[in-house]
Amino acid sequence: MRALQLQAYEGPDGLLMTEVSDPVAKPDEVLIDVRAIGINYPDLLMTKGSYQVKPPLPFVPGSEIAGVISQAPEGSGWAVGDRVAAFVWSGGYAEKALAPLNAVLRLPDTMDFSTGAATIINYHTVHFALSRRGKLTAGEGLLVLGAAGGIGSAAVQIGKALGARVIGGVANEEQREAALEAGADEVIVLTEGFSAQVRDLTGGRGVDVVLDPLGDWIFGEAIRALAPEGRILVVGFAAGAIPQLGINRLLLKNVSAVGVAWGAFLDIDRDLMSHASREIAAMHGAGLLRPLVSAKFEFENIPEALHLLSRGGIRGKAVITLETSA
Repeated sequence: MRALQLQAYEGPDGLLMTEVSDPVAKPDEVLIDVRAIGINYPDLLMTKGSYQVKPPLPFVPGSEIAGVISQAPEGSGWAVGDRVAAFVWSGGYAEKALAPLNAVLRLPDTMDFSTGAATIINYHTVHFALSRRGKLTAGEGLLVLGAAGGIGSAAVQIGKALGARVIGGVANEEQREAALEAGADEVIVLTEGFSAQVRDLTGGRGVDVVLDPLGDWIFGEAIRALAPEGRILVVGFAAGAIPQLGINRLLLKNVSAVGVAWGAFLDIDRDLMSHASREIAAMHGAGLLRPLVSAKFEFENIPEALHLLSRGGIRGKAVITLETSA
């Protein structure tokens, strides 16, 4: 089969199209014929060797796929021909990929492969962040940083579905429309001192929850936007630097900083995906979730998609298609 193999930690340019052997499934895995692949920021970091998971070279990156099961263990509840989406730590940039049984979800008949590949990481990460780690409740205020991106647009939608008032934070005016399209009640541009805008929009109180996939200087300013007993959810560091925090600020403001590592938690709670999928599917069925797939690329053009992601040039989500019906 064909696979994009990372030969060197040189970013997307280190990827090389290669013929490799088909993967062999273990008793707790299914083999999937890949039809669509989601492009994610952790995949970009992995090509640079700067992600917390660093497989030995050479290896095949790619963590989010949709396709058709071609091999399944007996008694697993899965069968050849089932349409699925799945999370895999690596191996997704290939024509066939393995997925653990607890990280595979059935695609509704009404959902195409591209949409399926755009929902796993973003929506499950955000659901875990807001529902379980942040304990967001109806009527609370939510500030979503990076609201025009994949994680951000998903957070806006799930926040609204949970009954929150959502303020979207974007990098520039050009991204404002994407955040509004996702469903944000208000949108601000994340310039220096943006916490003052948040307080103006909330009658001086601040928001109850901040979802932060950006980090860098934005994190510190976002803490200033928190209301008493507020929670800032640390999802990632797409803006660059990992921020440093003087924890006396948490003490003095009576606020909390909460880590969110959805992928790692799958090993702690083996039923996490299946339980969350029921709520996410209900939200999708009610028309509350609309994955924003703004760009599609052919399999050979994964490096191009990753370069575009690194430049902040993708609104919502980019997806790789391996067939015309994806």
